[in-house]
Amino acid sequence: MSDRASQLDVAIVGGGLAGGLLARQLRRTVPGLDIGLFEKATQSSFKVGESLVEMASNHLIRRHGFTQYLIEHHLPKNGLRYFFDDAGRSTAFEHMSEIGPISAPFHPGFQIDRARMEADLLEMNREAGVRVETGVTVRRPVLGTDGAPHAFEVVRGNEAEAFRCRWLIDATGRSSLLAHAHDLRVREDVHRVSSVWGRFENVVDVDDLDPAFRARVRYSSRRLSTMHFWYPGYWVWFIPLRGGLTSVGVVGDLGARGPGLRTAAGFRAFLDEHCAIRSLLANARSVDVGSAVQIAYGTRRFFHADRWGLTGESATAADPLYSPGSDFIALENDYLTDLIRRDMSGESADDLAARCDLYDRFMKFRHEAAMLLYRDLYQVQGSYEIMRLKWDLDIGCYYNLWLSPYMQDAYIDADFLRRQLRQQRFILQALRNFAGLFRTMAQTLDKRGAYFRGNVGRFASGLEYLDFVDRVGLPRTRREVLDQTGKTFNGVYRGARALLDELGDRARAPAPDTGAGVEDSPALPLTAFLVDRPLA
Repeated sequence: MSDRASQLDVAIVGGGLAGGLLARQLRRTVPGLDIGLFEKATQSSFKVGESLVEMASNHLIRRHGFTQYLIEHHLPKNGLRYFFDDAGRSTAFEHMSEIGPISAPFHPGFQIDRARMEADLLEMNREAGVRVETGVTVRRPVLGTDGAPHAFEVVRGNEAEAFRCRWLIDATGRSSLLAHAHDLRVREDVHRVSSVWGRFENVVDVDDLDPAFRARVRYSSRRLSTMHFWYPGYWVWFIPLRGGLTSVGVVGDLGARGPGLRTAAGFRAFLDEHCAIRSLLANARSVDVGSAVQIAYGTRRFFHADRWGLTGESATAADPLYSPGSDFIALENDYLTDLIRRDMSGESADDLAARCDLYDRFMKFRHEAAMLLYRDLYQVQGSYEIMRLKWDLDIGCYYNLWLSPYMQDAYIDADFLRRQLRQQRFILQALRNFAGLFRTMAQTLDKRGAYFRGNVGRFASGLEYLDFVDRVGLPRTRREVLDQTGKTFNGVYRGARALLDELGDRARAPAPDTGAGVEDSPALPLTAFLVDRPLA
């Protein structure tokens, strides 16, 4: 590189959601930084990942001051909503068993138009003094070591400009500039699922259907929820967007259907195989279609002491279920911002390296914990009776173990992270144990011909046994967190045991819709769930 290379404090390659948010967070946190943001596209385009859950929403509200912006330009989200079908996929929408809220959520979420937000972020960053360039290609990145700057070229048409920077951040998404150049990508060998998606106009407004159906949720808006339709091996989402569009996608093991599913006609034909979905799309028109052949992957490194890092899908991807991608952006950008702030404030190289390693190890733990919600579990997801319990486990753990500490900024506390990492093998083992329990339930239901028996005519609000939601984000002792973890684990375990025991006597009759509230057996100590021992 030439000695006349342009100098930056921070270069962010990729101007999508992850890169745009990082530039803005850095500008708001360390105002004097010289930041460059380089994006290959000239205009933002439709992307999936529109559904923001509570952690990402909290990040946008607190770190970016986006409360009014989100309300004015995007849609509020009325939580998750699950629907279940019979074996022939012939149940009418209003008759499907359902799990979903009966009121607005206690902690807000949003349904965002990604293209709109990414374009707005570019303009916000320009106005804030970030050097924003679009329609350019970044190439030949050379990572400096032992304090040396990083170097790269920016190509505009037929011209190339040399750059040096103190921090180099890869936010290029799945193209993953640094991950591919430095062999950081880790293949996911178990969770091999793909996705096809698109936007539709004129989808039926589910808030304008049968009054009795609407009254079941006390006229809370189903349309504003992220709606999931569950089937063995795959699921379908419906997400509303501003302007009357609806994002619709399918996730699962779709390889047997061939590449035709990834066309607009093939995708629509697949959706029309489902009675309820077909009725919602009866007069709808397809706007566009996209796909991903393999969704999940990991990384060997999120952040490095030589002052480089990855954020968003340049680092990892897990699964669209529970919308973890934007939560990971929130965590990664918080960590990168903190590392850059510490570095620019003169923190020693040794202290910075230790902090960088701590954040990196926690993100790897967080990715593995997320993957255990999905691996080898898609065959259990078509049963209302199983998913009623999995809902309580997954959302209960999310609120108690992940969201609440984030809302109190515990993830920047080194002592908190060290405690988390000391506990990680127990947390991961508990998730493996429950995954095995859910698989046993699915195998038993299927063997008894009862897999679909609860899928018609049932309803649960989903919060019957998540009675601590109003305390999420408030200071709690470690004992309170552990007690809530034990309560969640025992509730789900009792519900599973009751179902398995009941199956032996009258397999074809639906079990009581008790969720995680079965109280007919003594509570197990928390340690019983944390060891390598099957729960079933």
